[in-house]
Amino acid sequence: MPRTSATLPNRADGRALVEYLGDELPVSPDDYDVVIPVPLHWRRLWWRGFNQAALLAAEVAHRLDLPLDTTAMSRRRFTTPQTSRHHDERIKNVRRAFTVTHPERIENRRVLIVDDVMTTGATVDECARVLIAAGAASVDVFTLARVL
Repeated sequence: MPRTSATLPNRADGRALVEYLGDELPVSPDDYDVVIPVPLHWRRLWWRGFNQAALLAAEVAHRLDLPLDTTAMSRRRFTTPQTSRHHDERIKNVRRAFTVTHPERIENRRVLIVDDVMTTGATVDECARVLIAAGAASVDVFTLARVL
């Protein structure tokens, strides 16, 4: 069941996530032109009620004083959760799951992709692949946690 509007998270929730990193973010605003969160498929967004990567990205963009673009890239194909999959299965699961919907917004731009947790990197690798293919000058990843 999706969350009701009374339980939707807000920017303060994203700020709380970023506070785990302290006062200084480990990235410089001089290295990027735009911040893009890993998108959720509309069905998962509807069910969950929020995109935790977008909340985190909003706060990162705010603290770096960079533009946040939540619509330049979308998840065009619903994928099953990655949690119980092995590395090769994760790669296959997210292959062709993302698309750049507004290539003019990322062309020749240095992109910082934001996700909450990275395990094998399959999701952010696929995001980076489609962004580079659409003309991004460079793509880096910012994640709150890395599972080893």
